[in-house]
Amino acid sequence: MLGSTHGTLTTDSRRARVTACGEQPAPAVHGRPAATDDLDVSGRPLYAGVPDLDRFFRPESVAVIGASDTEGRPNTGITQQLLAWAERVGARLHPVHPTRQSVFGIPCVPSVADLPEQVDLAVLLISDPLPVIEELAEAKVKFAVAFASGFAETGAEGAAAQARLTAAVERSGLRLLGPNTNLNAFEKFRDDLDGPAIALITQSGHQGRPVFTMQELGVRLSHWAPTGNEADLETADFISYFAERPEVGAIACYVEGLKDGRSFLLAADRAARRGVPVVAVKVGRTETGARTAASHTGKLTGADAVVDAAMRQYGVIRVDGLDELQDTAALLARARTHTLTTGADGVVVYSISGGTGAHFSDLATEAGLRLPRLSEDKQAELHQWIPEYLDVANPVDNGGHPVGDWRGRKIIDAILADPSVGVLICPITGPFPPMSDKLAQDLVDAAEQTDKLVCVVWGSPVGTESAYRDTLLGSSRVATFRTFANCITAVRAHLDHARFTSFYRSPFDEAPRTHSPSFRKAQALMRPGQQLSEHAAKQLLRAYGIRVPREQLVTSAAAAVRAAGLVGYPVVMKASGAQLAHKTELGLVKIGLTSASQVRDAYREMTDIARYEDVSLDGVLVCQMVEPGVEMVVGVTHDELFGPTVTVGLGGVLVEVLRDTAVRVPPFGEDQARDMLSELRGRALLDGVRGRPPADLDALVEVVLRVQRMALELDGELAELDINPLMVLPRGQGAVALDALAVCR
Repeated sequence: MLGSTHGTLTTDSRRARVTACGEQPAPAVHGRPAATDDLDVSGRPLYAGVPDLDRFFRPESVAVIGASDTEGRPNTGITQQLLAWAERVGARLHPVHPTRQSVFGIPCVPSVADLPEQVDLAVLLISDPLPVIEELAEAKVKFAVAFASGFAETGAEGAAAQARLTAAVERSGLRLLGPNTNLNAFEKFRDDLDGPAIALITQSGHQGRPVFTMQELGVRLSHWAPTGNEADLETADFISYFAERPEVGAIACYVEGLKDGRSFLLAADRAARRGVPVVAVKVGRTETGARTAASHTGKLTGADAVVDAAMRQYGVIRVDGLDELQDTAALLARARTHTLTTGADGVVVYSISGGTGAHFSDLATEAGLRLPRLSEDKQAELHQWIPEYLDVANPVDNGGHPVGDWRGRKIIDAILADPSVGVLICPITGPFPPMSDKLAQDLVDAAEQTDKLVCVVWGSPVGTESAYRDTLLGSSRVATFRTFANCITAVRAHLDHARFTSFYRSPFDEAPRTHSPSFRKAQALMRPGQQLSEHAAKQLLRAYGIRVPREQLVTSAAAAVRAAGLVGYPVVMKASGAQLAHKTELGLVKIGLTSASQVRDAYREMTDIARYEDVSLDGVLVCQMVEPGVEMVVGVTHDELFGPTVTVGLGGVLVEVLRDTAVRVPPFGEDQARDMLSELRGRALLDGVRGRPPADLDALVEVVLRVQRMALELDGELAELDINPLMVLPRGQGAVALDALAVCR
């Protein structure tokens, strides 16, 4: 059920699917077996089984429902392709057609019930797959592929038809790919390439073509999963499966819409635990892109900022173009064989032209790559083979790679031997034989002898040169690019992913499974379908240990004066009511009151304004005046795909103008909470500017984590929460929630 709060399957139905489909349980975590139906405190799963897709990609037997050999019929071409594929993978193929005796000389049976054996995979070449699902279930078929279109991608009527198909598949116990998919899973893959492979997942078949054709450039591909409308099998299933495959070095995805946010996060978590990089193009950054994606696949695209943050949390590398997808995935797959030791993340640029080296170095540095200055000793070593007048500090300008002797290889080996160097990049803007030919060969030979990454940018627009086609592309150790930008993007992704996986700890291991003592207190404050008053919202924060000012709610001027004396002058007075969201604009906030007369006058003025504006009040808050600090906002919203999300950013009255926020999807730990602060453009304000002291970051992080706990525990009851401003005081003094808005479901 798309858009449901707790995912696409209930716990019971999910457990039934695991049993029926032979899914592998999640691995033991911290010494205990992980059950696939473990739930966090919000009711969402903490583990997901890995579907056993071996018999999908390499079945022993295949049934083709609707097979044909009639010339000119679409099914005939598909049947021919499936015959060729079945022969390659060693599968027995059984045509199924009610009126044919044979198809391409192979005996044909009239129905699924008449199949001579139990088959692993059924390919449905029929316009309506629904009537056949029950027959496949009775025949104990494990997998089916539905090519038919006209489902959720076409609108409401098609979505209803797809819902019926999904329900039938859930009852059947088989796993379905599609509908609205194609034959990409049954393509011919080259088996003569070595090294770690790319596994490809695409919702649009055509968008995977650039990655698939990289085989012609020597890049190995192992699988292609064209998921289509994902009535059953989805992107997350294939990520989980591919992450367990030893031959897969990287997973490349083209995603139009995610079926279920938690399933995707669990799959990305599995890949992160195993250090398998996932690179994704996710359309829907703009309103137009999101609308087009929905019409194509019938999926929810979700708020793009949330999708982007969720991907970063779990190390998914998001790229924009298909060219970036292919180049980044190819480098990450090959980089699985390279070692990135601590401190060896430095990039050295080696060039036959000073101009080329300077240009590339500028772009690389601006993109965040670290180009360390080589030591004086290393420079002296390089000057044994490079003239003294050339700069070899980094970039290394050789003035022209040596052609006639061994010096060129010596230069490259000396650079790679530097302990601060993790990546060597050689930009070659155009062929200049024999120099570029010798340079290419030396780079390939050096790459074979090192565990460090060697990259080449071959900038020739022709691309037919032997040094490129034969030497560079013939090596599975060198990552070759055609543009500076794609090389830099891919190298940065590799270094970032290596750092990410080295420190990664799954947040699902520590996610809360039981309610805290705060939950019962908070639950008593909730009012279904209503917005809470500021006073009630602050009580909610108190229940979760979030500090608020000393304050009292009063209903008369005399009580306000008594409260001010108890709270302590100066005080702040604010109207409190369930429907008040922007009190400042209405004049319902008074700051810095220092006397009883000011308090009395403020009370009368605010109640008069409330009557004039026809605003219902539950009273007036008389609050402690908190010392100034950095005004932040911390909030909770509900995303259709991922459920509760937590946001932190610069707060105050200009929060909607500044729009300087970072978001995370629970569960997450302290490290991610601190990373949120690092993403803010105004982060410097927290570190102290213009003589102001640094803010109490530990207290701010603690508030974010407590708000996350609240978001999880009250997921079914809390629709929205805004703490604005949260005054973050100087280091060691804490943080105080000066105002809060809470909306109940």
